[in-house]
Amino acid sequence: MSRFGQLELDAGGLGPLPRPDVGVTDVERCLREGMEAMARGEFEPGLRWYARTLEYDPLSAVAWGGQVRCLIELGRLPEAGRWGDLALERFPVDRELLALKAMALGRAGRPGEAMPFSDASVEGEGVPPMAWIARGDVLLAGGQAALADRCFAEALRVAPGDWFVRWTAARARAHWRHFAAALNLVREAVGLDPVRTALWVAKGEYEMELGLADAARSSFRQALALKPGCRDAEAGLRAAGAAGWGERVLRRWRAWRTPGPSQSRSGD
Repeated sequence: MSRFGQLELDAGGLGPLPRPDVGVTDVERCLREGMEAMARGEFEPGLRWYARTLEYDPLSAVAWGGQVRCLIELGRLPEAGRWGDLALERFPVDRELLALKAMALGRAGRPGEAMPFSDASVEGEGVPPMAWIARGDVLLAGGQAALADRCFAEALRVAPGDWFVRWTAARARAHWRHFAAALNLVREAVGLDPVRTALWVAKGEYEMELGLADAARSSFRQALALKPGCRDAEAGLRAAGAAGWGERVLRRWRAWRTPGPSQSRSGD
């Protein structure tokens, strides 16, 4: 078994993914499935699809980046760092890979080691939005909130009208418990693409963290209207509707939404 296949098996207890219906070596289909899973906030399936892509095409920089990004989102930071190193061996000047390596180090509590990778990712022209988001994330890890704000603003500036960039920035903000900033970003994302369940779930989550129960209920209901049976939306709606809103309910909400070592929360 290749190391890519081993990573796929290590991604979690979800069972095997179905093979693409257009052929097991269809790299484009596997890559698209990974990208779509990540856009839904389903990072474990996304990880598996990216790993499968790399089984067929080890030189897919997009799949390497998606794999590292999914590992970061799942909180599997040592693995993200190792796979980031392997990716950079193949693509040493890829800006997004440099940025993701920086993000993995920053979230692991090593912002000083992360900054040279971030510096390299934002040198020159044509810096991608992910490089600015990752730089903001690293700066937040180092307690430099004012500088981080500028980086997040730059990511939005270079990607006007892109819901995914705003959602990615919102998730970075929320990781560091900047829920007001995360809520503003996800509101912008919803305005750009109002039919994505994951955005409404994220909006409800951030509203819950801020104590905005009525708004959270509305967001979770909208998520359920888009995807009946969405488990995260149903659980969020139950928490938001609990009697005696206050610190007790907020603790209950936070206990529910904190994933275990091999779990992740998604909207779809």
